[in-house]
Amino acid sequence: MMWVARRFLSSVAQRGQSGLFRRPQHGCLPELEPRYLQCTCCWRSRIPVAGFETLNASIAASVPCRDADSKPLDDCYTSEERDAILRLLNTATQAELAGVKLLRGRKSLNIVEYRTKNGPFKSLESVVNVPLLKHKSAVIVFNSILNPVKKERKVKIQLAKFIRPEVDRSWLEDASSIVSLICGTNKIAWAHVDRGMTVQDWQQLECPNFLKGTYIASAYLTDVSAVVDLLPSADFYIIEKPSISVQNTALFPVMAHLRTVEAMLFALLEPRNTQPESNIPPRVLNMMRTAVGRHFGLMVGESRTSGAQTVRQLMTESVTQKFPRINFPSEMLVKYRNSFQMGSRRGGDELCDALLQAVAFYELLSESST
Repeated sequence: MMWVARRFLSSVAQRGQSGLFRRPQHGCLPELEPRYLQCTCCWRSRIPVAGFETLNASIAASVPCRDADSKPLDDCYTSEERDAILRLLNTATQAELAGVKLLRGRKSLNIVEYRTKNGPFKSLESVVNVPLLKHKSAVIVFNSILNPVKKERKVKIQLAKFIRPEVDRSWLEDASSIVSLICGTNKIAWAHVDRGMTVQDWQQLECPNFLKGTYIASAYLTDVSAVVDLLPSADFYIIEKPSISVQNTALFPVMAHLRTVEAMLFALLEPRNTQPESNIPPRVLNMMRTAVGRHFGLMVGESRTSGAQTVRQLMTESVTQKFPRINFPSEMLVKYRNSFQMGSRRGGDELCDALLQAVAFYELLSESST
């Protein structure tokens, strides 16, 4: 019986183009070189088997075009893979192309401009005609399209990390509306947003006594009181907690100014008859500026960039989408449609921040509840 087995395996291994170890078609295992294994029943006989080193090296070599070489690009991929790559390159918007590895910035724009001028790509080889996309870059792009990197879901910001003082979440969830307040160097802005994510009021007031002289308390009180008199009624007043470092001594005057206004707003808006031990939630809360910045992707390192572009997008979505993130009354859109353009001198940073803080409050509250 062992003699028959030895003869059969030997004949199979020596057939070359036929048998188990014949050269495969595309997508199958490659041709293998035989090596010998000692027979345990007959110590003087040897049975040919495949060499595992050859198998691993051959499979690695059979992976098509994972590194740039002179092989035509269309020969590196199956017809299904080519179709998938060309479909994305021919139909994706510039923003969608920018999500592919190596296609951020100018390369994605070049692809859109090239296909607009020359028509859709008909082959993978034609992609190298796009400026800044040569063979090496094209291979990386194609492989990234076929095997997109899954982005990790943004870590949810816990409720206690963006609201001070800490309050029972059920109190916040029961709120029907909030007023979001932002203090600037010469104005205070606010946004009144209800639970249905509709803006009820959105404006700002100039404060001429801010940063004048030596922080005269009576002058500050006059300006802050004027703002409080205009604020609509709401369940909670959310005041931005600025993130200016105390170690930056050059910004100490601004930090002292913001802290002064913040304290006055707390004193004027919080009911005086509330006892700390009572089961009544505080009316005035702080929200961390950095938490809002991270929620909207506005942080660059430890600094926060302008939210004007984000606000413009929210305003546009309010009229173009069936279910926008936030709804604006038509008269409000008309009033502010040109207030947040690039280079605008209307000073809309506080208005933008007040609105974004309100949106972030509701959205972070919803995320932390799930």
